[in-house]
Amino acid sequence: MLAVGLAVVLGACSGGAPDDAPAPAPSVTTATSAPADPGTPDASGSSQAPAADGLLVVPEVRVDVAEVATGFPAPWGLAALADGTLLVSLRDERRLVVVDPATGSRRAGDRAGGGRPARRHGRARGVGAPRRLGGPGGRRRGGEVFVYRTAPDGNEVLRGTLAGRELSALTPVVEGVPAASTHDGGRLAFGPDGHLYVTTGDAQQRGAAQDPGALAGKILRVTVDGDPAPGNPDPVSPVWSLGHRNVQGVAWDATGRMLASEFGQDTFDELNVVVPGGNYGWPDVEGTGGAAAGFVDPVATWPTSDASPSGIAVTREGVYLAGLRGERLWRVPFASPDGGTDAAAFGAPHAVLTDRGRLRAVLVDPATPPGDDGSAVLYVLTSNTDGRGEPRDGDDRLLRVTVTPAG
Repeated sequence: MLAVGLAVVLGACSGGAPDDAPAPAPSVTTATSAPADPGTPDASGSSQAPAADGLLVVPEVRVDVAEVATGFPAPWGLAALADGTLLVSLRDERRLVVVDPATGSRRAGDRAGGGRPARRHGRARGVGAPRRLGGPGGRRRGGEVFVYRTAPDGNEVLRGTLAGRELSALTPVVEGVPAASTHDGGRLAFGPDGHLYVTTGDAQQRGAAQDPGALAGKILRVTVDGDPAPGNPDPVSPVWSLGHRNVQGVAWDATGRMLASEFGQDTFDELNVVVPGGNYGWPDVEGTGGAAAGFVDPVATWPTSDASPSGIAVTREGVYLAGLRGERLWRVPFASPDGGTDAAAFGAPHAVLTDRGRLRAVLVDPATPPGDDGSAVLYVLTSNTDGRGEPRDGDDRLLRVTVTPAG
């Protein structure tokens, strides 16, 4: 069966209230019809680095939305597999679901262990699948997937082998990450370098974010075996950056620039350019104003009521952020084709999708090459059955969003 013995939890959103209230666990329904076959990518992964020659400045875009599949109870993670299918993690169902975006069909295992859904322990959030060992030139790692879960003694990252409906050989590769009902991080992504990036929240331990020896409030960078990756700021530590409250999205652009979405407390949510060893200020600073103290300022901010950004994706022309509380797909356009690490390299944020409720994850379709004009295809997961939204018939949904320049 395709089950992980886990239950997907909902990570924290902005503000102090917990964001992991248990949602109903309806039976999985048959998927709806899907758009035309997007093809099969050469390799899997969740690095979100667009296969393109460079960045484009495209001030405005339009989006066309189609439903790929419906009836997902509280989905959380989203990743692409090598055969062109998509991997979705479910919270209360404790399942990983494989979706064929060409047909909308999917396969999933029975609830692991039977009985009632878990409420806190034994849950999973993010999922990831590596492209190649050691980066683009390395060998492929067929069938290998990674899951971020909350266990009784903390958060951990598990590596397993996926074959058909069977997920086997689950092995912890990262352990001992503090867990909490909110501020729990949980996103996994493979970078262009082939290493695994793991986001951790501060787990309601505000001081941990500034402690370089703690795993909470960080972005970690490890090998597929869980060891500190070569080139880390501290060669014996998995910590890549610190001073984070709750990062739930990481992605890379065509220049290799790393970007991350971060939940604020009560004032500002953030989009950050992540640099090795960078300190992003939490809990001393929320939003901008920390540069004088040695912190890295965000390149874009939102009021926490407008965003609560979870997953993100990067195309040739901008960054897309899935908003939970804000119930919008936000776009932050590039203002320079040369990249840059400060706010001047980015345009003003604006919403491009506003009528689908809470949004949890967004992924660039690896099977659709980006267009010379900046056009791209995204997959977006809604999150209306997570206990905080207003579910509609058919929720939650996997959407295919086609982005094209306006005008």
